[in-house]
Amino acid sequence: MYFEYPKLLWLMVVPAVMLLHYLWLELAKRHPHLRVSTAVPWMIRRNPVMAVLRHVPFALRTLALVMVVIAIARPRSSSTVEKTDTEGIDIILAMDVSTSMLARDLTPDRISASKDIAIEFISQRPYDRMGIVVFAGESFTQCPLTTDRASLINLMKEVQTDLIEDGTAIGNGLATAIARMKDSDAKSRVVILLTDGVNNRGEVSPQMAAEIARTYGVRVYTIGVGKEGLAPYPVVTPWGVEVQQVQVEIDEKLLSEIATSTGGRYFRATDNTKLAEIYAEINKMEKAKVSVDSFPIYEEKFLLFALIALAALLLELLLNWFVIRRLP
Repeated sequence: MYFEYPKLLWLMVVPAVMLLHYLWLELAKRHPHLRVSTAVPWMIRRNPVMAVLRHVPFALRTLALVMVVIAIARPRSSSTVEKTDTEGIDIILAMDVSTSMLARDLTPDRISASKDIAIEFISQRPYDRMGIVVFAGESFTQCPLTTDRASLINLMKEVQTDLIEDGTAIGNGLATAIARMKDSDAKSRVVILLTDGVNNRGEVSPQMAAEIARTYGVRVYTIGVGKEGLAPYPVVTPWGVEVQQVQVEIDEKLLSEIATSTGGRYFRATDNTKLAEIYAEINKMEKAKVSVDSFPIYEEKFLLFALIALAALLLELLLNWFVIRRLP
C-alpha cells in the first residue's frame, strides 16, 4: 500500500498537538488545593473503570482525526496484471501406424516411444494449435487443429497400429496433414512426419504431396525412426508371439527430398534418446512469438479509514450522551 498524496500526512501534527495539550491539562488538574476539616469524603475509593472511561471520548476523537488524515492522503494498493499476446504456429503431427511400427529397436517399441515423446512435445508448446494425422495403407485425421492440450494428448494415447489397413502411404499422410491446415491463417505452418518405411500405398505420391505443401507454404520436418539393418520384431507363430530379427528399410532419400523442398529438415532416430533430441531441436527451431505487456491495477483503500473515523465519532457521541454526562 502507498499514498497518492503523502505530503498530507504532515497533518498528523494536529492530533499530536491535541494529545500533548490534553496531557498538559490533565497534569495541571493534579495540583489544585483546598483546606477542609476532614478528608474522609475524598478517601472513598472511586471506580477505576469510570476514571479511565472519561478519557475514551478524547481518544476516539483523536483516532477519528488520524483516520481522516490517512483517508485524505488517499491510500492505494496496486497489483501488476500481465496481458500475453501470442503468435502461435499450426503444427500437424503425421504419424505412421503401420504394423512395422511394432518393431522393438526403440523402447518398448517404435510406436509407443513415438507417442510418448510426441506427448512431451505437445506439452511444451502451450501457445500453438496442434493436430494429429495417422497413416498406414490409408490416412485419416485423429485430431484436427486445436489448443485443447488435454484432448490432444488423450487422442495421441489412443493411436495404435490396427486402426486402418496396413501399408505405408506417406503421400496420403502428408496430403491429409496439409489439408487440415490449408485454410489456416497462422504465419507459420508445420508438419512433422514420422515414418519407419518406404512408400508403397496411396493415391497421392510423396513428391506430389511435397509440392502441395510448398504451394501452401507448409514446412515439413521428416523423421525416419528405427535402426539400420535388422530390428527385433514380434511375430505370431503357432507357439505364440516370438521376437525375430527383420530387415529395416527406410527411404531416407525420399524423406530428405520432402523436407528440403518444403524448407524443413530430415532426421533419423535410432533410439529413444535420439528421437527425444530431434523433437527438442524442432521445438527450438519453431518458436512461437510471445509478447507480454504489464500494466498496474489500483485499488483505493481510503474507504476503510473513513469508516473507522465515522465509527469513532459516533461512538464518542454515544459515550458523551449516555455515559460520560452521568459520571459523578
